[in-house]
Amino acid sequence: MSACVPTRAADSTRPRRIHQPHSPPPTPPRRFRIAGADLSASIAVFLIALPLSLGIALATGAPLQSGLVAAAVGGLVAARLGGSPLQVSGPAAGLTVVTAELIHRYGWRTTCAITVLAGVAQLGLGCLRVARTALAVSPAIVHGMLAGIGVTIAVAQLHIVLGGTPQSAVLDNLHALPAQLARVHPAAVSMSALTLTLLFAWPRIPGRVGHVLRTVPAALVAVAGATLTASLTGLVLPKVDLPSWSSHALAGLPEGPVLGIAAAVLTVTLVCSVQSLLGAVAVDKLVAGRPAQQARVGRSDLNRELLGQGAANVVSGALGGLPVAGVAVRSSANVQAGAVSRNSTMLHGVFVAVAALLMVPILELIPLASLAALVMAVGIQMVSLHHIRTVTRHREVLVYVVTTLGVVCLGVLEGVALGVSVAVAVALHRLTRTRITHDERGAVHHVRVRGQLTFLAVPRLSRALHLVPQGAHVVLELDGSFMDHAAYESLQDWQNAHVARGGTVDLTGRTGTRIAEPAGSSHCHCRPWTPWRNHHCEPSAGPQPAFADDRSGGAGRADGSEGPDGAAGRDGRSGQSGQSGHQLARGISAFQRNTAPLVRGELARLAREGQQPSQLFLTCADSRLVTSMITSSGPGDLFVVRNVGNLVPRPGEESGDDSVAAAIEYAVDVLHVRSITVCGHSGCGAMQALLNAEPGGAQTPLKRWLRHGLPSLERMAAKNRPWARLAGRAPADAVEQLCLTNVVQQLDHLRAHESVARALREGALELHGMYFHVGEAQAYLLVERDDGELFDHVGATEDLRHPA
Repeated sequence: MSACVPTRAADSTRPRRIHQPHSPPPTPPRRFRIAGADLSASIAVFLIALPLSLGIALATGAPLQSGLVAAAVGGLVAARLGGSPLQVSGPAAGLTVVTAELIHRYGWRTTCAITVLAGVAQLGLGCLRVARTALAVSPAIVHGMLAGIGVTIAVAQLHIVLGGTPQSAVLDNLHALPAQLARVHPAAVSMSALTLTLLFAWPRIPGRVGHVLRTVPAALVAVAGATLTASLTGLVLPKVDLPSWSSHALAGLPEGPVLGIAAAVLTVTLVCSVQSLLGAVAVDKLVAGRPAQQARVGRSDLNRELLGQGAANVVSGALGGLPVAGVAVRSSANVQAGAVSRNSTMLHGVFVAVAALLMVPILELIPLASLAALVMAVGIQMVSLHHIRTVTRHREVLVYVVTTLGVVCLGVLEGVALGVSVAVAVALHRLTRTRITHDERGAVHHVRVRGQLTFLAVPRLSRALHLVPQGAHVVLELDGSFMDHAAYESLQDWQNAHVARGGTVDLTGRTGTRIAEPAGSSHCHCRPWTPWRNHHCEPSAGPQPAFADDRSGGAGRADGSEGPDGAAGRDGRSGQSGQSGHQLARGISAFQRNTAPLVRGELARLAREGQQPSQLFLTCADSRLVTSMITSSGPGDLFVVRNVGNLVPRPGEESGDDSVAAAIEYAVDVLHVRSITVCGHSGCGAMQALLNAEPGGAQTPLKRWLRHGLPSLERMAAKNRPWARLAGRAPADAVEQLCLTNVVQQLDHLRAHESVARALREGALELHGMYFHVGEAQAYLLVERDDGELFDHVGATEDLRHPA
């Protein structure tokens, strides 16, 4: 609020604006700031994007400037408007085959118009908020599509690497390859070989010098090295030719059959959208592994990302650029370089635009063979062995192979359509492939169901159950993760009728573990450790089914909960992601309802008599270590001390933190424990941090605590001490070796404590070392040497073995 009042000055006619007492002060102008991490990340991404953009434009047969236009637009428009702050957009290798086919069929100006129309379609999809629908596409189809595109790119670019010209189709390129090999161009091959050598050798330079050199992107080094060599040696070979920007072709009106144009728009929209959305999800996963970035970067908004990609394609196509999509190589480089906002991506776009305008003479020195070799390497890397192993493990290799071959032989849209068809057929086959058997062993009838129970299997299930006589004892074994309503009602009705006629029914899983609960129970009785993962057990309004399967891991269980493929298991935790705030309350409620009645008597006894643990168990704070499970112990058995890295500070080195020493003294002198166990584990983050710690720097609380693990690091590095062995094998890597050595060292620290040393002399205490391999679910104990010492102090091998 403001008011005008007369003043007593000479110019009393001029009003003076004043602030009322409760008015807020004026907001100072906001300054635009760029974090140093964003600036350095943008430079790293720019150095990768520049050669790749030119190489992808070369591979498509488009004007070379179009790659630079797409990179600049992707950096500026998609980054500013998109919903994934750290994803870098630009010309993508996954679009190379599609764009090359469009240019060959319709020409460049119509291809630009198709890009604009695809962007409009993406804007429409983003407004409809259907972005997450793209994530329903089977990963086997996406990986197969990328692998097929990678094969197509690699085969086409191989001709340029050899000094020739590629054909328009993959099969034509394969057919022409023998003739091309017979007329190899030595200069082109030499520059391609130099590019590939630098590309793969640069990241593997060892030592401290290599660590510094690896900050320069390998792609830039490879192309720059080939360019410099070709210029100095005077090799005659085709090089980059960037026409004047005044003659740069922009988008024109689409010319061609309507159905063909529509199919092309659909193809570009599909590939751009799926690749960008999956890339945004992958970037979120990368950021989640870096807590410092995660605290400053929010999760991706996929619908907004689709809008941003659509706007970028409209602008890029209108300006004569290639189609734009999120790209994995540049996005991962952006995250790894420490970017904290979308400013890094936008700056990289600015740098590309400046280079396209001011660095034309330098860019025209680049040999085309060098760019072709770079893009060929990218194409080969798109056929990922990791993806092949993943789809094989999930029994989707047929979908992957069909999609890959379809893309290579027929085209992207046709290959994806084939992949979708095969994926649907495989899913239906799995859904209908149900084996139901019945046999009698003595007086017990066994009915086994292998596979999913759907309405299609109800007739066979009814026939098998009809063979069971009245009053018999039945063991019904369900080995499946899904049961639909028809199968549920059929089984429920039969069970009620069979029990009413004097029979009994036990429902089990494949391992024979009983999974039933008494009919009419108002809640489920979960087996031990079920709540660990993907389990959502809540009372319903009516009675729970008498055969509710509580096994974790199902995609849709009879009790209505969801497995790892459903919403409840999407992030690997129990319950839906939006209900994490209620997880503690649910856990307490489940304890009070299911567990408390079983342990109430034992806990009441412990409350009367006090705790009398038999051992002190000192282990890491890692959430995967459940001490009561791996030691088969119960309430009152263990006095547990947890800390980061299962460290035992030497006496006098605690520096104000006496918590571990106090726990040791209390356990030995007050509780009179008879043994102390130090338990390490595989994949220990504290040991990893200890190995990666750089000397100097700020002394954070974590660094100050981890100094107690430095003796373990020194022990491992000692020349006179051989590395420990784990059940006869060598440790898998340095982290595992340090985890093993740390157990040994911390037991040495224990002996230095007065109370422990005194109890050891009196024979009232034993020390044990233990190692738990999380991935193998296997516990190991340290064995004694022949002279009775538990660990060597002069250099004999320390060995961990399975417990007897």
